[in-house]
Amino acid sequence: MDANSKDGHTAQPFAEWIQRYGNVYRIELPLLGARTVVTVEPHHIKAILATKFESFNKGTTFQDQMHSLLGQGVFNSDGDMWKFHRGITRPFFTKERISDFDIYDRNAERSLQIARTRIEEGHAIDFQDLVSRFTLDSATEFLFGQNVDSLSAGIAYPPSVSHKNSSFFTEHSSNRFTEAFRDAQRHADRRMPYGTAWPLVEFWEDKVVPLRKTIDEFIEPLMKEALRRREERITQGIKEADEDHSNVLSHLVNQTQDPSILKDELVNLLVAGRDTTASLLTFCVYVLTRHPEIETKLREEILTKVGPRQRPTYEMMREMRYVRAFLNEVLRLYPPVPNDIRNTGDSGVVLPGKNGTETPLYIAPNTNCIYSVLIMQRREDLWGPDALTFDPNRFLDERLHKYLTPNPFIFCPFNAGPRICLGQQFAYHEATFYLVRLLQQFRNFRLSPETRSPPAWWKNVKGLQSQEQIMPIAHLTMAVRDGLWIHMEEFKHEDS
Repeated sequence: MDANSKDGHTAQPFAEWIQRYGNVYRIELPLLGARTVVTVEPHHIKAILATKFESFNKGTTFQDQMHSLLGQGVFNSDGDMWKFHRGITRPFFTKERISDFDIYDRNAERSLQIARTRIEEGHAIDFQDLVSRFTLDSATEFLFGQNVDSLSAGIAYPPSVSHKNSSFFTEHSSNRFTEAFRDAQRHADRRMPYGTAWPLVEFWEDKVVPLRKTIDEFIEPLMKEALRRREERITQGIKEADEDHSNVLSHLVNQTQDPSILKDELVNLLVAGRDTTASLLTFCVYVLTRHPEIETKLREEILTKVGPRQRPTYEMMREMRYVRAFLNEVLRLYPPVPNDIRNTGDSGVVLPGKNGTETPLYIAPNTNCIYSVLIMQRREDLWGPDALTFDPNRFLDERLHKYLTPNPFIFCPFNAGPRICLGQQFAYHEATFYLVRLLQQFRNFRLSPETRSPPAWWKNVKGLQSQEQIMPIAHLTMAVRDGLWIHMEEFKHEDS
């Protein structure tokens, strides 16, 4: 698997083993202390995430592997600590809060102006980097009440003209954070195949620890400012009940002042607020480089429902059915979290058989259960013979009822059940808003030669998209290896 993480397709080993052993199989690695079941069956995933939710947890092995990166944050906790984190964040994802689009608008316009300037210079842009900065600034402003202003650094020049990158850009704190965040996720992910024996691979040094230190240097000012404001409110005699908890962090520091818990939660929230939506938008634009006819249909709906210059409202978004279908289809083929894992803990679990007709599956105690949403959502028996074809209309025509409605838990881009992502609608709104602004201002999206192409052998990987022109990778979330370098042109309303 480690070799696969360097040049392989995301979920490639799972796809190949599924072709050999079926949609459910077991891996036994006694020397590594690992017992694992892999499944891409929707009724199993439904049980893991919803109907038998209480019987599964993150598992001590996963938590140990991820602790130096995620600590005790929401993505690496169970029980009371998980409930604590969920309780803190839940009030901030109401319809009223996530429908306030001022934050999106400010940061989207800044990012698109940066793109416009670079295009006028005649260079390709790394769209993945651009939207990662947009989502980082939007997330920190929405969640923490402080915009870290990563867009002020600008974006990198293509590798072929990297000498043009200024020292201001290369030394910017947001770049150090981004590089450390990426590398820490990569190192943590590489621990997975080694089970409980992973410390032997990093015998001399935990490779994530120095990277997490760099990440903490970036987020500590946010934490300290929130604590300072709390002390100021106390000095002024403002009671907690009278405070305006306008963001998650201001509420969190009233519940705990433990720096370790605070920093862990900031890191976890940045994974959710920055990486997942950046992944979605990156793959949206990748799809547009391959399907100009879809770009045309999207823009037609946007100009009809929103107009050439207006910003979208919540009501307008609800009316843009093709835009929503497009996002759903991107999430189907390129889910931000393509694979995930749960553990059965100290008790065995019985997973139901399909439609009550197949034999139930018993899973022994302390067994890791890996499920791949990416592979499940590309299965022809679940999605039809055109499962590997990108087509938003499958969410609008008869295929919706033929394939999707009987299996409502098949499509779970942000997970489902009790662990459903609280920011799911926030992510949909943010992605829709940015997509509208992008297509109002730019057109003719094309891959640049700077984008790394996959090796020819990828065409032989069954069960995955075989004609990719990019290299999807996944650690905690899915991304494009070495960036999505594109060209695009400014769109003028008279062009329509």
